[in-house]
Amino acid sequence: MRDLIILGGGPAGLTAAIYAVQKRLDVLLITRDLGGKTNYHLKLPFIERHMMITGDEIISRFAREIDYLDFVHVMDNADKVSKISGGYEVKLSSGATHQTRAIIVCTGAKAQLLNVPGEMEFMNRGLCYSAISYAQFFIDRSAAVVGDGDLALRAVAELARHANHVTLIAPGEGQTESPLGQKLQTMPQVTFMVGYHVKEVKGDHYARTVVFAKGSDRRELEIDAVFIEMDLSPRSAIVADLLKVDAKGRIMVNTRNESSAPGIFAAGDVTDSFSEQVLISIGEGAKALLSAYEYLLKTEISSVERVTA
Repeated sequence: MRDLIILGGGPAGLTAAIYAVQKRLDVLLITRDLGGKTNYHLKLPFIERHMMITGDEIISRFAREIDYLDFVHVMDNADKVSKISGGYEVKLSSGATHQTRAIIVCTGAKAQLLNVPGEMEFMNRGLCYSAISYAQFFIDRSAAVVGDGDLALRAVAELARHANHVTLIAPGEGQTESPLGQKLQTMPQVTFMVGYHVKEVKGDHYARTVVFAKGSDRRELEIDAVFIEMDLSPRSAIVADLLKVDAKGRIMVNTRNESSAPGIFAAGDVTDSFSEQVLISIGEGAKALLSAYEYLLKTEISSVERVTA
């Protein structure tokens, strides 16, 4: 039985894995890829990578180290986690199983797609799913945000501090009449288009135009970028029956990244803690590992006490 299994190789999972190796734990990282969301970057003609402080360099270094340590990771999907005596068993898509005393879940969250013409074509080329990391580059530029929930409103608020104009294309009323929504609607550089649905994204090498409609009212808006800010869907299903999740399916954790299940920790976008940015996920991954390490030390001491008693 291993000391620790980490599910997910994004920023939180890779950080936890590196810390686990340094603590000389018998650790296994199970992931589909190394790097997670750091493998995807918004490209725009006025943004250069060296202008951004994102933590990607740290994660790239961690990924290279884990890739070199091939005995530490398995490139596969985890399909099921089951409680067993003394810990948990993880079943992979390949059919293999691994047993462990503790688990850190860093499986992230999936962005909701619009599924409209042009979305796949311009993904990460003028179109992406998080405005937080890029808002500061939109001084004297325009942007569209798609969504009607908290994520979309936060994105509009971030962009409005820099851009000359931000248009919210909201499929429904959602949170648009919340206190934040009402405040945003009073700002001269913000326009709310409530009840409109995106029909198409057009462009050349980058997304340049958003086509949206409400009934027979069809409009085209030229923008410098479009951000899809619909609700995120946490990848928590494989452990959801073992611990507490919130109404959105996010794993509920305390300040030590402990879940409600003994020996299961979680970090990053799969949790109910605010993450969304690489630098935050790095810190959460490190914190989850330190909590798991302390848990393992305590359970080792308890086992020794039971044997010697």
